Amino acid sequence: MQKFTKLTGVAAPFPLRNVDTDMIIPKQFLKTIKRTGLGTALFYELRYDQDGKENPDFVLNKPAYRKAEILVTGENFGCGSSREHAPWALMDFGFRCVIAPDFADIFYNNCFQNGILAIKLPQEQVDKLMDDAERGANATLTVDLEAQEIRGPDGGVIRFDIDPFRKHCLLNGLDNIGLTLEKEQAIKEYEGRLATARPWA
Repeated sequence: MQKFTKLTGVAAPFPLRNVDTDMIIPKQFLKTIKRTGLGTALFYELRYDQDGKENPDFVLNKPAYRKAEILVTGENFGCGSSREHAPWALMDFGFRCVIAPDFADIFYNNCFQNGILAIKLPQEQVDKLMDDAERGANATLTVDLEAQEIRGPDGGVIRFDIDPFRKHCLLNGLDNIGLTLEKEQAIKEYEGRLATARPWA
C-alpha cells in the first residue's frame, strides 16, 4: 500500500450529503476485482449524460478539478453497501484524502485499508474548507498526517484527530497483509517449533 505522509493538492468541493457507494461507483462496474481502471466510472451518473458524454457542470469535469487529490464533501459520505470498489474508484481517479463531517463506518474502514486518509471534522471546519475548495485551481490544501494538520490557501491551519494505529499504518503503507508481513520472522519461528513438536502435522 502506498504511504501517506504529506499531501499538497487541489481540493474538489462536493457538498452533497448521504452520498452512497452506488453513487460513488455504480453496480455495473463491480464485475472486476482489479483496483485499477475504476477512476473513469467514479460518480458515473453525475459525471456523464445518458449518451456517455461528460456533464460540463459536474465538478470533476471542470478543468480546475480534473487532477484533484482531496475531496471535501458532506455528512454520511460512503453510506449504503459495503463495496470496496468505492475507495478503489476514488484512489484510481487520484484522490488520497477525503474530508467530511462523518462517514459510514464500513466505507471509513475501507479507505484506510486502501491508503486513503479519511478525515472527520466539525461541520463549520468542513464549510471553511469547502469555501477554500470553491476557488478552483487556487484551492490547494496541504494535509500533513504526521502533524495532523490541514493548511489552507490563506495559511490557516486546522488540526484533526486520527486513531494512532490508523496513523501508523498510513505513514508506513501497511494494510492487513503488510501488518502480517511485519511478523514474518515470528511466524516462521512458530512454524519451525510446530514442525518439530508435531512432525506429522
